[in-house]
Amino acid sequence: MRLAFGPAAVVLASLLLIGGAAEASAQDRQESLQQSSSQVPNRSADFLFGRPRASIGVRGHWIFASAGSDIFDFVTRQLTLDKKDFDGPGFGADGGVALNDRLDVVGGFEMSRMSKGSEYRDFVDNLLLPIEQRTSLNTLSIVGSVRYALIPKGQQISRLAWIPNRVVPYVGAGAGATHYEFRQSGDFVDFQDLSVFNDSFKAAGWTPTAHVFGGVDVQLFRGLYCTVQGRYTKAKGTLSSDFIDFDPIDLSGFRVSAGINLLF
Repeated sequence: MRLAFGPAAVVLASLLLIGGAAEASAQDRQESLQQSSSQVPNRSADFLFGRPRASIGVRGHWIFASAGSDIFDFVTRQLTLDKKDFDGPGFGADGGVALNDRLDVVGGFEMSRMSKGSEYRDFVDNLLLPIEQRTSLNTLSIVGSVRYALIPKGQQISRLAWIPNRVVPYVGAGAGATHYEFRQSGDFVDFQDLSVFNDSFKAAGWTPTAHVFGGVDVQLFRGLYCTVQGRYTKAKGTLSSDFIDFDPIDLSGFRVSAGINLLF
């Protein structure tokens, strides 16, 4: 595979360092708050009335595709495609329920689209023109996760006030299902007689997925947070009879995302 678990390990190590610093800062802040816990905060953007029970969020991401199966080897060898052409943008949204001050159950969806034009590297038609086609890969994932905050998300300092921590690193894991569609349309070479024909090839279906992730939430205002996350997803999908003698298509990859979360 072009992409191993190295990036995920770097992200996890960084989060542990951030978590240690954030926890020390949170403890100092809690001690300071406890000294004034007999006072109810007045108008301040720094407290909420009780611990948040749920969250919603949206994010954009960039996928670094593993592209590790032989179908990718074939198309990048024959066509003017590179494996990095299967990287691309995406979008996701999710909602979560807080089980306690550190643990959340989260569910949501992610989608991505990639489309790239190409031509044969070693062949042209009888007019010496390029033999052109377009390759696309679209995915839609429904996922569920368990997310664990490396420090508490905040402190209850009085009967009326809950103070959120400004920086909350987290890790998590989960599973889901991905619908994928791999398509090639245009002109192709028949390697038996070297004739050129026009056609469209498609493989689509659902496949199970698993993922691990880590990230950090940074408070913007009250329960509104900016979130940055790294996630590695493992998945493979079956190709249709349009693609004979190929292994399952590799849908794995590492994605970096940024967005906002609202706690309420």
